[in-house]
Amino acid sequence: MNKINYQKELDKTLEQLTAEGRKPSLLLHACCAPCSSYVIEYLSAYFEITLYFYNPNIAPREEYEKREEELRRLCREMEEKGMLSSPVRLLSGAYEPERFIGLARGREALPEGGERCFACYALRLGETARAAKEGGFDYMTTTLSISPYKNAEKLNELGRELERQTGIPYLYSDFKKRNGYHRSIALSEEFQLYRQDYCGCIYSRAEREQRKG
Repeated sequence: MNKINYQKELDKTLEQLTAEGRKPSLLLHACCAPCSSYVIEYLSAYFEITLYFYNPNIAPREEYEKREEELRRLCREMEEKGMLSSPVRLLSGAYEPERFIGLARGREALPEGGERCFACYALRLGETARAAKEGGFDYMTTTLSISPYKNAEKLNELGRELERQTGIPYLYSDFKKRNGYHRSIALSEEFQLYRQDYCGCIYSRAEREQRKG
């Protein structure tokens, strides 16, 4: 079975929206400012974007708050520089680390990128879908696929199921394509964004420390 090219799926949607001359609302789950930078630059021409910062995997609270504030700063400074076709607002979700710890139970020793991460994707996307339905958004998606360490196929599979459950279209995407990841690095440098070398959870941090020796 051939893999789906999710960048091409995104292209089709954007072409259709352009032809229709409409700019729908998008609830965009955001994991951090560096990963969001390219995505909002790219999509602000096509959508009225609301970023949804819901990441109960991030610990400790100080790390969570620092990433949230950097995201807020990025939106403000990109708008001030005229880099966004329309303003991007930020919606903050609840900080619920106990939900992540609960789903990670029994999966603590699994390597990064496996079933623990997939359960984390499902938690964050599920909450995004709930918020999108509650807020009456036209589309939903996540910035997570921009990372070369995140499984875009799994993210889009989860999105497809949530679309079926909620009736809200999931914006299929693989934002690392077309140099998206490299552009996010350039934007991170331009805005001097706080950037960590682990996803945010205590398990990925421990794995990082182990690699460093």
